[in-house]
Amino acid sequence: MARRFKGEFVQKVDAKGRVSIPAAFRRVLVSGDPDCASDGEAQLVLVYGDHRRAFIEGYTINSMDEVDDKIAAMPRGSRERRALERMFSGQAVQLQVNETGQIVLTQKLRDKLGLTKEAFFIASGDTFQIWQPEAYEAQAEQMDEWLDDYDPDFDPLTLLDANQET
Repeated sequence: MARRFKGEFVQKVDAKGRVSIPAAFRRVLVSGDPDCASDGEAQLVLVYGDHRRAFIEGYTINSMDEVDDKIAAMPRGSRERRALERMFSGQAVQLQVNETGQIVLTQKLRDKLGLTKEAFFIASGDTFQIWQPEAYEAQAEQMDEWLDDYDPDFDPLTLLDANQET
């Protein structure tokens, strides 16, 4: 099984858009890039998507290959396939982590999220997300409100069991 992203980090963004990928994330990116030496500079794909997406999602090369394979299996020319191709191919950028562990977020990407001095990175299993910190906080508050609907002794792992039954 492939390594998974874990954790959350706030990273500085400089005036040129350079931002360090958290070290823990870099290890996952290296393991998910078949063309990368274990101590090398991994490639990754950032999917920024359309106007409804408030974050950028980072994929390892292997994870993006899985997505691409599933899209390629869909009927050619279907609306669904075209929409997914647009999002995961057209509204995406492939980057390489440099020798200092950084990537450069283009002005377009920084403007989309409203990034100025900091970026919030959060793991999402086989992907990670990059948010403008205050936007993430607002989204996290909504999730907390949803969890408040459950009893205080609620075990979130029971959601996995419920999902397995369907």
